[in-house]
Amino acid sequence: MIREAPTALGGMSPAPPATLIETAYRAIRRNIVLGVHAPGEKMRVEHLKDRYEMSSGTLREALALLVSDALVVAQGQRGFTVAPMSVADLEDLVYLRALVESEAARQSLANGNDDWEATLVSCFHRLTRAEERLGARTAEAYEEWERRNFEFHEALVAAATSKRLLELRSKLHLQAERYRRLSALDGPRPRDVHNEHQQIFELAMQRDADGLVAILRTHLQRPLDVILNGRLLERTPTDTGRAA
Repeated sequence: MIREAPTALGGMSPAPPATLIETAYRAIRRNIVLGVHAPGEKMRVEHLKDRYEMSSGTLREALALLVSDALVVAQGQRGFTVAPMSVADLEDLVYLRALVESEAARQSLANGNDDWEATLVSCFHRLTRAEERLGARTAEAYEEWERRNFEFHEALVAAATSKRLLELRSKLHLQAERYRRLSALDGPRPRDVHNEHQQIFELAMQRDADGLVAILRTHLQRPLDVILNGRLLERTPTDTGRAA
């Protein structure tokens, strides 16, 4: 099966799911990101059959796809478990995302044309409208914001020349989605988040690569700072505490 590239919250691309496996994948992925299936939860196929009203084979295929997203862990013959969340994992994600996002942004600014600028303007406009509604802190407002946030950051780096770099960047963005959701619960005011996006947009339009990279690093660090300051995740003895 050829799988569409996922966007935020299992939203995928606007096209409807092509198969039952795709439908199951989207539904389970969304519930993992939203915390319906908690980190460390056993994903017992016999229980999932009743919840999602799908066959065991379909659900196993969907769970296998989620393993490639790093949202589910396969445990040999013992089945599947929702991937854990930890400070160490988030620190590593922030560290690697900063490297990848910075290079992708530099390439994009160097190669972006008028069409690239027009798309970025459009995506920023939609993101701004979503952030105006984010103050309600409802699940619907958050999900819309996450989609628009994904689209904006994808548009920002769309002119980068390395396809593999973009694929890695997109995958890391999605792996961090659960942490963004967690930080959004007790995170900064929506206006603070919008101000960062405003700076990112303006620096991109000015083709100020150094300035853009600096604000992107701060932007990527934000969920980690919020989670640590709010003690939303506690460090464990195995956390290495990588500096971002």
